[in-house]
Amino acid sequence: MKITNVKVDVFKWQVEPWRVGAGMRFGGPRQLGVVTVETDEGISGHAFLSGPNHHAQPLIDIVKPRVMGRDPQDIGAIWRGLWRQTRAVSTSVIGAVDICLWDINGKIAGQPIHRLLGTCKDSVPVYSSTAYWETKEEYQEEALRFKEDGWTAHKIHPHSDPKADVAICEAVREAVGDDMKLMLDSMWAYEYEDSVRVGRAIEDLDYYWYEDPLAEEDLYSYVKLNEKLDIPIMATEFAPGRYYGMTQWITNYATDILRGDVAVTGGITPLVRLCHLAEGFKMKCEIHHGGNSLNNVANLHVTMAVPNCEFYEFFPCTGSNVYGLAEDIDMSGGVVQAPTGPGLGYEIDWERLRKDHVGTIGD
Repeated sequence: MKITNVKVDVFKWQVEPWRVGAGMRFGGPRQLGVVTVETDEGISGHAFLSGPNHHAQPLIDIVKPRVMGRDPQDIGAIWRGLWRQTRAVSTSVIGAVDICLWDINGKIAGQPIHRLLGTCKDSVPVYSSTAYWETKEEYQEEALRFKEDGWTAHKIHPHSDPKADVAICEAVREAVGDDMKLMLDSMWAYEYEDSVRVGRAIEDLDYYWYEDPLAEEDLYSYVKLNEKLDIPIMATEFAPGRYYGMTQWITNYATDILRGDVAVTGGITPLVRLCHLAEGFKMKCEIHHGGNSLNNVANLHVTMAVPNCEFYEFFPCTGSNVYGLAEDIDMSGGVVQAPTGPGLGYEIDWERLRKDHVGTIGD
């Protein structure tokens, strides 16, 4: 079997504007790319690519020539070669092609991808992960709504202001009581001193983890912070080097939990390795959302194939990233099940997407 074509179909993706943290804004008129890797035996693999206006042309110009004519089952060799291009293309581009190859291999085997990786479980709890709300009362209302629906865990993205963030965390804990796991994701907002103050406050509130309080390159301050706090710290989502940069975070005791996803880490291949690396140190690796529906499906396969990822993240829990599949992941009651179909196991809603087709790159 040989790869005969790589293309990106671009579609309009209209989403209500939303934000998270102090400055990250999303939604409005957007585009979604669907990457397709075709083979000479009629089996194709697919992946979604967010931001195709930035990423599609580099995928075709730089990545496509390096995979044409290759055997799609040589996933490890192809990924290693593509990783050398990270100075020229985004990790999300490499990740999209890697997902396509895993989709092809699952279809060849007639098995879901997590079976090829080595299934560890068939379901995991979901945590609702907030967008930005103006008031602490809105944060309370959202958390209560999910708790009433049976969800057991909830993560807050607050305002990136230490005092306001603590007030929001206090309000949500007061609203949901003690029997819901709460997490705080500060999104790299603080300097060291404020990270200590916020961390101590949420320790007293029995928060489950403290995520990304400091800038991702500030290894020195993370080491100091982890020495001072008892709450588990989770970092490394955007840490330099991605998978290859993790050893220093582990050996310097800079984080308690590793972090990654198929877009930021660069595909299923390195994400599985990241989880296994964490497992070797008896650490968790909590998988981040993928930014679009099919990336989240790919994340879910890895989640089911490793023993040390406890949750599936639903972000934002307003549903703004749910788009493009005939049927999206079912999270009823705050639990998600392992995919059962071959490959990724979820069908793209081609009929809906083609109504907003912009064009095809690389066909």
